[in-house]
Amino acid sequence: MAALGWLTPRRRSATARSVLAGEASAEAARKTALADEPPGGRDFPGATEAERPARPEAPQEPAAPAVPAAPAAPEFPVAGDDLAAAFFDLDNTVMQGAAIFHFGRGLYKREFFRRRELARFAWQQAWFRLAGVEDPEHMQDARDSALSIVKGHKVSELMSIGEEIYDEYMAVRIWPGTRALAQAHLDAGQKVWLVTAAPVETATIIARRLGLTGALGTVAESVDGVYTGRLVGEPLHGPAKAEAVRALAAAEGLDLARCAAYSDSHNDIPMLSLVGHPYAINPDTKLRKHARTNDWRLRDYRTGRKAVKIGVPAAAGVGAIAGGTAAAIALHRRRK
Repeated sequence: MAALGWLTPRRRSATARSVLAGEASAEAARKTALADEPPGGRDFPGATEAERPARPEAPQEPAAPAVPAAPAAPEFPVAGDDLAAAFFDLDNTVMQGAAIFHFGRGLYKREFFRRRELARFAWQQAWFRLAGVEDPEHMQDARDSALSIVKGHKVSELMSIGEEIYDEYMAVRIWPGTRALAQAHLDAGQKVWLVTAAPVETATIIARRLGLTGALGTVAESVDGVYTGRLVGEPLHGPAKAEAVRALAAAEGLDLARCAAYSDSHNDIPMLSLVGHPYAINPDTKLRKHARTNDWRLRDYRTGRKAVKIGVPAAAGVGAIAGGTAAAIALHRRRK
């Protein structure tokens, strides 16, 4: 029966490694946060007034003619509240798809690894989607594969390539609705952070391109600017995300009860539960159920057809990965 262990859902709590990962991510985020943020928030760079995402409007309750109007709900986000910040998950919350997958496509295109390694990576991702839970040994194998790709490369080299990959694959996949929510916090004078299991360097590039404050992400160890192939702690996922947010809030002097967090995944319930204003964005089935039970706000920016497919069936997950693999191989063949 041990072989079927991945069929049984398990809830993972914070460990010493997830605390270490969170603290390392918070430290890296503060070091790389943009130092030139203007007073009153940051607009999206390079956008004209017409292109700038509209700030989402709070629904207005019409008052009955003969009945005194109820007190208006306080505006959110609260302008000028410097004890509040917003934390946004990245994959399927801010951006359609997984940042690490798009980054992998870009690295494959640049011949960082062979087709056999790409197929192995695709299988590992398909297994994760099939299982729906994190098997420690399998996650370790996937982690080792990813780290072996960047081992020995300079951090500056990956950052430069990451900028190109953002333009090639990621920029067109940003959800306008979530982007507008982030802008609302910036307009209110609050800091906005991405929180993701993607490498902190990749996350920082995306945050910078969107005009956000910075990013919390998985920290890979480097010595003299060169990746060693090891992580600091563990990937920033699940409880580790909550630890990163907690550590950053402590360092920044934030009141988490006044902060907001946004995510699509039930894996981020620990992070969402930390703040006073949790939002389920494009939620999976488990998060949607949890959000409704706890009276959390929900937003869905997918099309009607996609929104129905909450909790992607296993076969669809395998198909998506297989399609991505085929596309990457096709790109490689065209370049030959």
